[in-house]
Amino acid sequence: MRLCRYNDNRIGVVRGGLVHDVTGILNELPAARYPYPVGDPLIARLDALRPKMEKLADAATGVPIASVRFLAPVSNPTKIMGTPVNYKAHAEEGMKDASMAQHAPMRPIEEQGLFLKANSALVGPSEGVAVRFPDRRTDHEAELGVIIGRTGSDIPYDKAFDYIAGYCIALDMVVRGPEDRSFRKSIDSYAVAGPWLVTRDEIPDPERLDFFISVGGTVKQKSNTSLMVMNIARQISWGSTFYTLHPGDVLMTGTCEGVAQVKPGDVMHIEIDRIGAMDVPVRAHR
Repeated sequence: MRLCRYNDNRIGVVRGGLVHDVTGILNELPAARYPYPVGDPLIARLDALRPKMEKLADAATGVPIASVRFLAPVSNPTKIMGTPVNYKAHAEEGMKDASMAQHAPMRPIEEQGLFLKANSALVGPSEGVAVRFPDRRTDHEAELGVIIGRTGSDIPYDKAFDYIAGYCIALDMVVRGPEDRSFRKSIDSYAVAGPWLVTRDEIPDPERLDFFISVGGTVKQKSNTSLMVMNIARQISWGSTFYTLHPGDVLMTGTCEGVAQVKPGDVMHIEIDRIGAMDVPVRAHR
């Protein structure tokens, strides 16, 4: 199933090129009151509610995907995690580019740890990226996004995939500079996820997916998830030894070589096999 959030926070099931409104499924969620539950309650109940959502989609008239405004497919994640330099060729290009490496040696992932992006940075593709600090370089980093579906801590390596709700396209935007990585990657709109969540059963092997990003029709990054240095199971298992994962949490699994600057007026087009494609416009912050 392909599940999306769109327009004024409506919920949709995507079939072919149409979005079918299943917002009524929200009536199945328990009423929330302060203190509000941790994580995304719809993602937490995705397996149980899926049959009802399919029936709602059967009865709904679809509208073209081009006519809707896609938001991030999850709401209120407790964290957005990122895996640094997870493609060898990207690590190599970083060491050659002083603006990326800041003249510091590129350490292995195990020495750096996963990094966090602020939840407030999360947007959907239709919301676009607002470039801050126009005098500095803002780069795109296209990657596979993994959406957590169950609460878990100290997750065994061989059970990691049981905690995945699905996958999406992710953009880990970053402004270059001397500040801490998480600070520079947490700018508003610098975490893009979309255009929908594809459930885990639809992608049996997420580590063999082609992906690319183009800007203005020119391909900038192109690779395959099989080239990850640290695989998805290891990322989830290791990350969960440091903090509890919750439904709706987003894991950005790392980017390949070819990261490049974007400027207001650009449109980033990203595609990942078995997930789909999304266009993300770039604008000025002010």
